[in-house]
Amino acid sequence: MEFSIKTGNAEKLRSNCVIVGVYESHELSNAAQAIDDASDGYITNILKRGDLDGKLDATLMLHNVPGTQSERVLLVGLGKPGDFAEKQYCKAVRASVKAVVASGASEAVSFLAELPVKKLSIHWKVAHLTEVALDATYRFDAIKRKKEAAEEKSSKKCIKKLTINITDAKELSAAEAGLAEGKALAAGISLTKDLGNLPPNVCTPTYLAEQAVALGKRYGLQIEVLERDALKKLGMGSFLGVAQGSAEPPKLIVLQHLKGKKNQKPVVLVGKGITFDTGGVSLKPGAEMDEMKYDMCGAASVLGTFRAIAEMNLSLNVIGIIPTCENMPDGRATRPGDVLTSMSGLTIEVLNTDAEGRLILCDALTYAERFEPSAVVDIATLTGACVIALGHHASGLFSNNEDLAKELLQAGETALDRAWHMPMWDDYQPQLDSNFADMANIGGRAAGSITAACFLSRFTKKYEWAHLDIAGTAWKSGKEKGGTGRPVPLLTEFLVARAKKANK
Repeated sequence: MEFSIKTGNAEKLRSNCVIVGVYESHELSNAAQAIDDASDGYITNILKRGDLDGKLDATLMLHNVPGTQSERVLLVGLGKPGDFAEKQYCKAVRASVKAVVASGASEAVSFLAELPVKKLSIHWKVAHLTEVALDATYRFDAIKRKKEAAEEKSSKKCIKKLTINITDAKELSAAEAGLAEGKALAAGISLTKDLGNLPPNVCTPTYLAEQAVALGKRYGLQIEVLERDALKKLGMGSFLGVAQGSAEPPKLIVLQHLKGKKNQKPVVLVGKGITFDTGGVSLKPGAEMDEMKYDMCGAASVLGTFRAIAEMNLSLNVIGIIPTCENMPDGRATRPGDVLTSMSGLTIEVLNTDAEGRLILCDALTYAERFEPSAVVDIATLTGACVIALGHHASGLFSNNEDLAKELLQAGETALDRAWHMPMWDDYQPQLDSNFADMANIGGRAAGSITAACFLSRFTKKYEWAHLDIAGTAWKSGKEKGGTGRPVPLLTEFLVARAKKANK
């Protein structure tokens, strides 16, 4: 989709479609009012008849509206004026884009960025309009047969050009910056979705490493891929214990985006990359096991975030670490009762091989020490318990540092990609006690997401650290099955805010 930013009058623009807003009280947005005035009350009459009630994300497509130059005028419901805020704005944008696509219009001009949204800047509004528009038109057809994919692509309706109209020409520079940021974020989200949606026989640890290398070549990132022998030399016995049941070789992928000052300590992102999780010997139930291809969404979100910040050319030093392998149940697989020695030297009794994510992350978190980080954030589809606790609305956030936790929570609020701060008190640590090793890899059913975070915390004592459990937010099930791209918006906003602070 091609984007542009202009200043113009809704009633005078020539386009396939002009998008304007209408509130639930039949109050018209400025652009809608201009069209209504030019058409002698055409929109007002439509609303009086009850064709559109103005409820949030309701739409009505009008054709050949008198006094206008556009072929179509799309009315978008904005809900109650007093309730119109960030979330409502994005819902209205999404609804408008879907309605335009359904209409067959190949281009449109949106006046929604002109709407007042509770103290939010034109930069924010344009950035989110762009990101939401691209997300609403995302399609995954990378693995369809070429002939079918080509036929489908040619027959599907799409928006080729979207113009974002702004009121004040003085805000053009801020709007352009918002457009660039929105496109970069959307590119990162799209990559994350694509990687998650690929089948596990395609998206293997080797494939993830290849994508990282390609990303590095495209954006000038430093990339290193450590193979099994290197992992053995590093003493990553916990990571290798998970990997030993699979024919697919494990990889430790290290990405470096070094655009900050030379003496600036980096932020490190660590992403869980289990490209398929059978549960190992502690085999999962067969129902919906296909969704365990999404167990690498932590890794995918790191790659997506790196693409976003690379597109932005963000002035910050950021390191990405991705431990990636499969968790399979063959004759060499780790058994319940086995004891693994982690890179830190701490020993781990494996009581359940399906609690494998923490076993690969703990070695990656120890490896992160060498970068002397300002902060480390790990991202993982770690526990079903987090889904029970928070559902699919918020990611679970755990941290050993209150200030870091607040940064991430604020980033989530700004990006509309929310997290919820969960407790990680010392009271929970004894649940990980083992009679045969320094710790067990599970702490029982009670507080499962918390004890998983407690496990990881034992490997993060040398730096400020946070853990995002995205088991409930990384993908959707059912008819809308597919990756969500979360928490790329949260992570990107967190890094953008850090860069602003570092470059003051």
